[in-house]
Amino acid sequence: MPSELNDKIIAAVRVRGRVNVRHDITETLNRLRLKRVNNCIVAKVDDSLMGMIKECSNYITYGEVDEKTMERLIKNSGLQIDPKEVMSGKYNMKELRKNLPFRLHPPRRGYKSIKRSVKQGGALGYMGPAINGLIQRMVK
Repeated sequence: MPSELNDKIIAAVRVRGRVNVRHDITETLNRLRLKRVNNCIVAKVDDSLMGMIKECSNYITYGEVDEKTMERLIKNSGLQIDPKEVMSGKYNMKELRKNLPFRLHPPRRGYKSIKRSVKQGGALGYMGPAINGLIQRMVK
């Protein structure tokens, strides 16, 4: 899976809370800047990022983000960034990282399940393009 996501822009949303989380996973989530539930980051995929996301996949959901969703995230956060530049790779991702995480509301109609993976009918792990629908429900 990491090879097919390389150089794509993904969004990761923290779904589960802080209680009874192993220390190494807490540290990884902090490095990803996903310190609270419903925080969202947007990043360009590389091998180190995918390693961190795989380690935390029982606490987050992630997938490829499209331009419409990126536009809503940026507009909601009040940043003066063109989403087309971010999606095409022209915008410096380090500048965007300074403004992360995006703080979102809980999704309307809720998560499917925060204890099961997407393959089992829940909300954890790799969602693919379906992450856009989840983020759209979380942005007010």
